[in-house]
Amino acid sequence: MSDDPTTPVPDSPFRPEPGDRDLAPQFVLPLVVRIERAAPPPRTDALETAARAVLVLLGDERSTGDGAWARAVRDWQDARIRKVVRRARGAEWRRAEALPGITVTGKSAEVRVFPPVPLDGWPKDLARLQVSGTDLDDPEPPLDADLSAPVLWMNPDLDMSAGKAMAQAGHGAQLAWWELDEEARAAWRDAGYPLAVRTPDPARWRDLTTRGLPVVRDAGYTEIAPGSCTVVADHPALR
Repeated sequence: MSDDPTTPVPDSPFRPEPGDRDLAPQFVLPLVVRIERAAPPPRTDALETAARAVLVLLGDERSTGDGAWARAVRDWQDARIRKVVRRARGAEWRRAEALPGITVTGKSAEVRVFPPVPLDGWPKDLARLQVSGTDLDDPEPPLDADLSAPVLWMNPDLDMSAGKAMAQAGHGAQLAWWELDEEARAAWRDAGYPLAVRTPDPARWRDLTTRGLPVVRDAGYTEIAPGSCTVVADHPALR
């Protein structure tokens, strides 16, 4: 579930072709989802919570200016944008919570996001966590999205594991954040980063991809073909 979204924009961390960003030291944003064996979270709740966790880290004062995480966040954003979702339960989760980071809670999902780390420099308590096998389901279909709030639309033609989809939702939230001006970012932050993750029907998906909204294109490292459109970030301020 390691992902690098790409769009063909010069000097972009999402550019598909090799470039200067590939020469920079490479970092990854770790996310850990809590999946207790007896009570796994619903899939949509986990996706939404992961996306909000990325936004919470980006908007945290420690990630900007002279904050404690600012250098790591800048180094991460200066290179390829990578996110890796791992899973934990019980003592694994407690050890993860002891590391510097932020736990974001959804309806029942819990996701902890950590400041970026070098690709080969994971803290041992995170490195030992499992990446594969993060499969979650929705016991009931999610309600229709409130279109007055941001919606991250997932490609209906792609079959992704929950962990892969969580990383992609995080990419979509990050693209929307980058596109917003400071006033819109502050409003989103002050509201608690409301958002929904939904899968439209194929006709609606095709329409969404033509509206000029931020689109995540996957690098194809895992699960899906390179260049696949995975998410459209539909924020009201960008419509």
